[in-house]
Amino acid sequence: MGLTSKKVLLLAVFVAVALFVLTIWLWPRLSKGNWRAVLGRIGLLLATQISLFATIGLVANNSFGFYASWADLFGQEQAPGVVTNYQTGPNGTKLQMLGTERISIPGGSRATKAGRVEKVLVHGQQSNLNSPAYVYLPPQYFQAKYAKKKFPAAVVLTGYPGTAEALYKKLAFPQTQHKLLKQHKMQPTILVMMRPTVAPPRDTECVDVPGGPQAETFFTRDLRTNISEHYRVGTDAKNWGVIGDSTGGYCALKMTMRHPDAFSTGVALSGAYKAPIDATTGDLFGGNPQLARENNLLWRQQHRPAPPVNLLVTTSKQGETNYQKTLRFIQQTKSPTRIASIILDSGGHNFNTWRREIPAALEWLGGHLRADNPSVPKPDRHPKADDRKTDHPKADHRKTDGPKPAPRRTV
Repeated sequence: MGLTSKKVLLLAVFVAVALFVLTIWLWPRLSKGNWRAVLGRIGLLLATQISLFATIGLVANNSFGFYASWADLFGQEQAPGVVTNYQTGPNGTKLQMLGTERISIPGGSRATKAGRVEKVLVHGQQSNLNSPAYVYLPPQYFQAKYAKKKFPAAVVLTGYPGTAEALYKKLAFPQTQHKLLKQHKMQPTILVMMRPTVAPPRDTECVDVPGGPQAETFFTRDLRTNISEHYRVGTDAKNWGVIGDSTGGYCALKMTMRHPDAFSTGVALSGAYKAPIDATTGDLFGGNPQLARENNLLWRQQHRPAPPVNLLVTTSKQGETNYQKTLRFIQQTKSPTRIASIILDSGGHNFNTWRREIPAALEWLGGHLRADNPSVPKPDRHPKADDRKTDHPKADHRKTDGPKPAPRRTV
């Protein structure tokens, strides 16, 4: 039974309840003062409390997707990579298809009604990294009138450690896009859902680690090449965006700012603005302080030219630790970068908060990506109108009831 299976959770609940009832029943018999009775009481209390903590831990893990398996939980996911042979065509290496996943969308068995989630293995020719991804193809991808259309694409990233399945099972990215499509608030967009941990168990923070995993190269080059060669996706930066929560949010901002030739739009849900250095990351920068500064987004805003990209950041006035830094990031943003925000009155660093932000964030993201075929009708809401509403920080703060940042000079 897997760590995230319902059977394990139900078993834990049953054991906790059984031990509680057993403690109540046996307690009068263990009321004596001899050493056996004392040890019995201690044993029952410990067993009951451990079972309760285990049940609570399983509920939290199933809700937030911290660990995907028992091996992941105990740090045993150390298996070396296995060489996979691929078929190659005139345009390069093809993705390896691993199967399809069911999604909770009405008409889910029909791709023309609900779209389809395909599990693939992305092969990194330049980074030498391989990582699975879940690709959501919207219903229009399978409809006849869109047969020759190339679609925009958005990379959707989890936090660390995170599980990619949580992006469609818990955070409901495909389901949210499907609703927005029905409401004509978003254009059909291919979602490439995965976790940023492409060299598990190490947290690479989407960095090209000196002498280590080349995670940034994997996302900005290999992933885009693989997807665009296998699916009808545009290859220009205007066709590509990236959205993520927590660590994935930091990756989204950083890769968009550092690689405007790869991504035109980035969305950070509760994202940080620099990479942590701890036991899970190791030394990401090889002791090079300049490389560390280059990956510090607040430093980049002050010392590097502003790229022509679109950025959306989210935070909460109460419950998020990135609130003040988010305001600083907004204030420091200079043209031609365009900035927008979602600021909640309260909300913790968790799935519930991100589910509140995802509909507006996806609508904004879709409004800034471009498809290659202009003959296909676009949503009723024109992207330029959306730009006028969200690109200016003050307008965005009025929209989301967040506090206004200090006035900043327009460059």
